[in-house]
Amino acid sequence: MDGEERGYWRWSKRDFFPEESFQSFGSYRAALSQTCSRFKNRLVSRSDDENERVELRKQSEHEMKRCLTWWDLVWFGFGSVIGAGIFVLTGQEARKEAGPAIVLSYAVSGFSAMLSVFCYTEFSVEVPVAGGSFAYLRIELGDFAAFITAGNILLEGLVGTAAVGRAWTSYFATLLNRNPNDLRVKTDILSPGFNLLDPIAVVVIAASATLASMSTRKTSLLNWIASAVNTIVILFVIIAGFIHADASNLTPFLPYGPEGVFRAAAVVYFAYIGFDCIATMAEETKNPSKDIPIGLLGSMSIITVIYCLMALSLSMMQKYTDIDPNAAYSVAFQSVGMKWGKYLVALGALKGMTTVLLVGALGQARYITHIARTHMIPPLFALVHPKTGTPINANLLVTIPSALIALFSGLDVLASLLSISTLFIFTMIPLALLVRRYYVREVTPRADLLKLIICILVVVISSMCTSAYWGMKLKGSWVGYTITVPFWFLGTLGIVFFVPQQRAPKVWGVPLVPWIPCLSIATNIFLMGSLEAQAFVRFGVCTLVMLLYYFLFGLHATFDMAHQQIVPRSS
Repeated sequence: MDGEERGYWRWSKRDFFPEESFQSFGSYRAALSQTCSRFKNRLVSRSDDENERVELRKQSEHEMKRCLTWWDLVWFGFGSVIGAGIFVLTGQEARKEAGPAIVLSYAVSGFSAMLSVFCYTEFSVEVPVAGGSFAYLRIELGDFAAFITAGNILLEGLVGTAAVGRAWTSYFATLLNRNPNDLRVKTDILSPGFNLLDPIAVVVIAASATLASMSTRKTSLLNWIASAVNTIVILFVIIAGFIHADASNLTPFLPYGPEGVFRAAAVVYFAYIGFDCIATMAEETKNPSKDIPIGLLGSMSIITVIYCLMALSLSMMQKYTDIDPNAAYSVAFQSVGMKWGKYLVALGALKGMTTVLLVGALGQARYITHIARTHMIPPLFALVHPKTGTPINANLLVTIPSALIALFSGLDVLASLLSISTLFIFTMIPLALLVRRYYVREVTPRADLLKLIICILVVVISSMCTSAYWGMKLKGSWVGYTITVPFWFLGTLGIVFFVPQQRAPKVWGVPLVPWIPCLSIATNIFLMGSLEAQAFVRFGVCTLVMLLYYFLFGLHATFDMAHQQIVPRSS
């Protein structure tokens, strides 16, 4: 660092916009006039492993502390995933979309999530940085694809934290023997879905972010204790649920048809998100090549089984038409005469959601840190506090907006938006993995690159057509699938036979490439297509806002960063 080391808390214009393009109105106007040429430059430019792992980390001024093992990561997996999704969305989707077949919805979502986990694991072992999927896409698909993903990462962080905060309030009310909405403040000024104000969610989100900012190691210990307690509650839910099971509650098993199963699967995918936070911990992991595969694959395998058993126990305890969509498990135990079980479940749910908020605060802050290192957002948010070894500024950037969203927005509005954002991200990662395995810059012949692009397009387009055909709801007609599915198979087979693999993983790799990445692409796109149209409208509006920011600020900042047109800070 040049000059004297500065304090952590600083808020000058140069700390937010140190790039040459923003030093005066004239320089900004000149930058805007070069938007097309700069966009072309960033579209074709690529980062590399060394730049992401070494050079960009210098932007944080201080190092994050390597203090985590595989044991910590496994419990982070539990803490980041088991929370609002299973305890709230299970009842909501069983009641409205899937009925007893909600167990199949969790199996479908778990299968899709596990495919994504495989792809994440290979990247996080080879590029162990805080940026997670953002860093992986910068390397393989370039800045623009990484930015669109980064925007969705931010959206996922904000909306996900808000959704869990709202669910926390519902279960806290149940614990106090009140209705889920009793602790919210209703206002007639706002429209339905946004008119139940939730100040408790704001307090819980702020408290979790504060704890996460204090110390990664202490947060890990707290998460381990809370997750262990939560595991005991989950075992109780499963065992007690099956003891009070009534097989007649499983009839009819598919009251809303197969379409309902997949619509519910797309929404309950929210219950699996959070595992990508483990990838962002790679920079603080002692032995990434060993610890990350165990942490990711181990925790997600167990969680998938747990979710299916919990969904099945709920469906057998209570008729799907009687399930409470806000506090399903608590009310179900009350209905079978276990009133005390209602409080135990509510307490366990609160512990689970608290750990989701804690681990989410850790993971999202690390995403933000690496995004800021590239100057795609102001580099002030890349700074790591010298004493705590945590990115406090990045944590504030996620916490404040998510607390405001939690104050106004209902869980049903948040869940559908979050699922589509997450599914989009998880579709991009297997795409990047295919590029990583089959294309190396300045090595792969142009003809092989063209074959790879054609095959990937066939896989993506056929997957989209399968999803669209499913969405048309043509009962009894399977003709479309006899066209779209074989095309997906031929696209994948084309990669196997006509595109030579250019790179092998150094330590740990996804098995059955290209089949697993291509299947991951297909399942994620299929689940996206199962969501309601309103979710796509919200996603489209958010994407337009992201693009507006990119072309006005992010593009020029990253261009200057790549060409080192940064004004040195004063000593």
